Amino acid sequence: MTDTDQQRRIHDLEATLRVGKGGVDSVADELASQLETSDLVKVKFLRSARGGTTSEQLAEELAERTNAEVVQTRGHTAVFQR
Repeated sequence: MTDTDQQRRIHDLEATLRVGKGGVDSVADELASQLETSDLVKVKFLRSARGGTTSEQLAEELAERTNAEVVQTRGHTAVFQR
């Protein structure tokens, strides 16, 4: 898959997980589960999750907990793959 194809897929992908005040712990298992059946998963970080941190920091923390890789972070969303 070319970078252009992957960027198009990422753009068209809907966020299937939202991280709120429960933080990354509350969605880690669900992200791991979704990555079992889908090669890319988009996650949105809500304001209540960000607090004094950034979406990039939260994405890296979530990636570590799920043994995933952050493909892209843009605004308050991140895309993960295994």
